[in-house]
Amino acid sequence: MSHFIKMELIRGALEYTAEEMGIALRNAAYSANIKERMDHSCAIFDKYGRLIAQAEHIPVHLGAMPIAVKKIIKEIEFNEGDYVIFNDPYYGGTHLPDITLITPFFYDGELICYLVNRAHHSDVGGKIPGSIPGDATEIFEEGLIIPPVKLIKNSRIDNDVLKLVMANSRTPFIRRGDIMAQIASNNIGLKRLKEILDKFGVDEFIDSVNTLLEYSERRMIKEINRFPKMKIYAEDYLDDSGSSDTPVKIAVEIIIKQDEMIFDFSKSDEEVDGPINAPYAVTLSASYFVLRSVTDPSIPANDGAYKPLKVITKRGTVVDATFPHAVSGGNVETSQRIVDVLLKGFAEAIPYKIPAACQGTMNNIVIGGVDLKGNQFTFYETIGGGFGGRYGLDGIDGIHSNMTNTMNTPIEEIEKRFPILIVKYELRKNSGGLGEWRGGLGIERVYKILTKGKLSVLGDRQKFAPWGLNGGSPGAKGEYLLVRNGKEIKLRSKDSIGIKEGDIIIIRTPGGGGYGDPKRRDKEKILEDILDEKYDRDYIEKIIGSLD
Repeated sequence: MSHFIKMELIRGALEYTAEEMGIALRNAAYSANIKERMDHSCAIFDKYGRLIAQAEHIPVHLGAMPIAVKKIIKEIEFNEGDYVIFNDPYYGGTHLPDITLITPFFYDGELICYLVNRAHHSDVGGKIPGSIPGDATEIFEEGLIIPPVKLIKNSRIDNDVLKLVMANSRTPFIRRGDIMAQIASNNIGLKRLKEILDKFGVDEFIDSVNTLLEYSERRMIKEINRFPKMKIYAEDYLDDSGSSDTPVKIAVEIIIKQDEMIFDFSKSDEEVDGPINAPYAVTLSASYFVLRSVTDPSIPANDGAYKPLKVITKRGTVVDATFPHAVSGGNVETSQRIVDVLLKGFAEAIPYKIPAACQGTMNNIVIGGVDLKGNQFTFYETIGGGFGGRYGLDGIDGIHSNMTNTMNTPIEEIEKRFPILIVKYELRKNSGGLGEWRGGLGIERVYKILTKGKLSVLGDRQKFAPWGLNGGSPGAKGEYLLVRNGKEIKLRSKDSIGIKEGDIIIIRTPGGGGYGDPKRRDKEKILEDILDEKYDRDYIEKIIGSLD
């Protein structure tokens, strides 16, 4: 058997090990957020902290992991049977609800790899249920900060650490169950890695991993060298900081050189008193995502693939925040805008490969309080929207895009677990930007609250619509409303308020931008959209003229 074939066999085994870790985590989890939405990610790193394999999970989780692993393995001495837990965004985490578990794998007493999973916990304390307050100004308001500590030492759980985490959550029973699921996930990884090493041996395994990293780097350099050598400047904006109404600029200069790409975000706005600051790890994660998207996604995702990319930031800006600034929205919202601005720039270099803007937000909604049985509850989800139109293809309706990759929370699961009634859940008519290839439609999701509690929303694209490309029109802006006693109250895109029994919450998510001149769209496709009730005829005719 050739060395390259063995490398491919080991690569496949590692990638599926990460996938199986995710299956175990999902199946064992207690929370709807992990079990139903699959808000978790798994990856494997070598003993030097280099990413060697990942599952196809959440981009913002996965791309931020390498910084965390490299920092932590330098500071903590790992022994067999140790499991390190942490969530600190200034340590390579993403935001406080995302708890990471790192486990070393030893074979015959030799450290070989680290197994890592990251899962979003629906409450880790803070000023409001769900730990994503739309009006936070410092990280202490967002929940419990867990520095890298050993949750398990020599295969024995440190119950003091576990109790500390549980004591800082409004739903401790759920927290314990989800942490145990993370432990089970890494245990599956340990079992599978042993089987791989038993089959191939240490030397062959290490040689194959090194070859795999070199292979990915070589393929990525080849892809980069297909691009025209140029400098591109692009900027885009977040609606506001959460604490003020001033728009926040994300700017990038893309420099394409021989064998290398550089993303320079130094001209982005200064960090703000609000939750939309992004730690450097989140900016790096979004950059990795775009690099893979504009090159060849079949290149194995590992340390080698990302080596030809250099990401430059200015410390103290919204894309490289400093402690103790709030960061819960940097992970979920600023990461999306970083992707948007990068893709806007790449549209100049590879215009037919880049789609119009997707919805550009995760539409985070958290509802918490005391349920009808007297128990604390916290409901959290993100809501999909429109994917941008692309050359030759319409956008996709009602989907999570770019830095998120989660699933829909089923209505039945919400109504079974929480004092919430789903009144409406449908695609949002007329929300996709028109074009030769239209943008995807956004979503309208309406909740009726059956108890009093607190609401936090954290979203964007309510001032600056998702842009179209090559003459396409923008997608519809998002909108959040509270209906109380029949009166509509418009919510800010980042807001935290008290809610009462009977309140109605309406979430209308943005549509994707259109691609190409709308007047060039095939008439049969236009009529099909009208018959499918995706657009009103009058709405279309206002933009492209009579259809007769």
